[in-house]
Amino acid sequence: MSFDPKNVNVGDAMPMLELPPISRTTLALFAGASGDHNPIHIDLDFARKAGMKDVFAHGMLSMAYLARALTQWVPQSRVLNYGVRFAAITQVADRVQCSGKVVEKLDYRGRPCARIELTASRNGEQVTLSGDAIVALD
Repeated sequence: MSFDPKNVNVGDAMPMLELPPISRTTLALFAGASGDHNPIHIDLDFARKAGMKDVFAHGMLSMAYLARALTQWVPQSRVLNYGVRFAAITQVADRVQCSGKVVEKLDYRGRPCARIELTASRNGEQVTLSGDAIVALD
């Protein structure tokens, strides 16, 4: 479904983005790109000393995937607000799925807009990230 600001309705769903399994390479590349070199995400020995069974994905990686899913549907210039809450850890080998649905049409700072409820989940089951975005309809 393509985004048509003149015909957006409550209940419309954005296309789901399904990503390949999280790998150690993904984590290393994201650490380099983001500048977040926290060893809990890339150093197995450090993660185990911290009580984890393995390294795990940066929360901001899932946030970036969710923003990617949103902007593959809605032009970035229409995104007026975007925020998330972190709910669970994404482990190595998990598959992240990003989805969203229009839940409200509203006036936002004097502009006609839609609020899109967003979710990232792992392996199609546990929600790891939830949030919303406000997108302009004018």
